[in-house]
Parts: sequence; structure tokens; C-alpha cells
Amino acid sequence: MSTGPAPGTLYLLPTGLGDAALADVLPGQALSLAGRLTRFIAENPKSARAFLKQAGYPRPLATAAITTLDKNTPVQAIPALLEPLRQGHDVGLVSEAGCPAIADPGALLVRAAHRAGITDVPLVGPSSILLALMASGLNGQRFAFHGYLPVKNAARAERLRELERRSRQEDATQVFIETPYRNDALLHALLDNCAPDTLLCVATDLTQPSAQVRTQRIADWRRNHPSLDRRPSVFLVYAGT
Repeated sequence: MSTGPAPGTLYLLPTGLGDAALADVLPGQALSLAGRLTRFIAENPKSARAFLKQAGYPRPLATAAITTLDKNTPVQAIPALLEPLRQGHDVGLVSEAGCPAIADPGALLVRAAHRAGITDVPLVGPSSILLALMASGLNGQRFAFHGYLPVKNAARAERLRELERRSRQEDATQVFIETPYRNDALLHALLDNCAPDTLLCVATDLTQPSAQVRTQRIADWRRNHPSLDRRPSVFLVYAGT
């Protein structure tokens, strides 16, 4: 009796950050695999097609089947995304930028693949979170990533003070991000609410020619700080010893 085809493999396919040349940030294995696959699940199909074009996709882009998985995808719709894999097709999971399933809705798909007995394979590529931590000089032995902080001023200030206390108590780096057009507001909130001796790293435009990574005390940031408006940035706070 036939048991049907063996399941395909879910490849966690990283993309570049910004406009960096893919050959500079992705290994050949990832680029080769991107050209072999014909089915993709992407946070943003438009940016996924731009990625495939930049990667030298060997077929017309219209022939690549791209299904959307974003923050608005209902949880109950996740299992249906695995159907091509159940039918034996390999599928690439593509984030809008960087590594899929890291600060990305693709994590729900990966968890569903585990439940369904489908193999997932992570491929090497840039993660702005890890690149920022590497370049910060802050504690890379203990750290926590918190995603986006509250937007409202009072809630954001309370959260920043909480993260600063946690860093001091746990001797751990606290990492978070913001929508680029709100970067300046977040930076000002950090300067207003953190202690003068707390270390702050801001890692901006990572992998780009304009990349900047700067770590110094809050007191020093207060004397001289850049505009980060619409520049992708990662923020790291360390108040440990």
C-alpha cells in the first residue's frame, strides 16, 4: 500500500540586510538553494521577489510560488502552509530582511513543521541582532532580545527602566529594536531614563557601507548623539559590572 511521497524539507533561507550585495553576506550554499527552490513562504512577497532577482533566480520570477506569512496571518492558517511540504516539495521560508524565524512570524511555521514531522534546515546568513551583539563589546554570554518596546512615552520609559534594572541584576545585555522612523524617539527616551553610567550601543545600517556601531555611557551619548531617523538600528543596554 502506498504511503504517499516523503515530506519535503523546509529551508530557513536568510536574505540580506538593506542593499548589501548578497555575495558579501550570504554563503554560496544559500544562494544556490534559493535558485533551486520553486516554492517559498515569505513575510513580504514583493521583497522576496526582489531578493530572488538579486540572487540571480534562474527562472521567470512569476513561476516562483510565494505564499504570505506575516503578523496578520491567523494561527489557524499556519498548518495549511505546510501542505506543499506534505506533498513532497521543498519550500524556502524567507524573512523580509535577515534570518527567518528570528524576530519574525516564521517561527510559528517552524513550530508547526516540527509537530508535523517535517525537517527544517537553517542556513547561514546575517542577523542584525547577533551582528550588533558581536560588535557591541557588551556581555555576549548573557543577553535577552525583547523585540519592540511600547510606543507610548510613559510605558516605554517604564519598560526601559525595567530593562536597565534587569541588566544590572542579571549582568545581562538587553537588546531591542524599533521601527526606523521612531528610532530618534527611542534614543531620546533612553537618554532621559537610563543612568549616566549605563552603557548603550546603537548599531545602525549593519552590512551597509554606511554602517555604524557605537558603544558608550549614557552620559556621553547625551553630549553628542546622531539622528537615526529611518536608519535600521539595533539598541543594546548593559548596566552590569
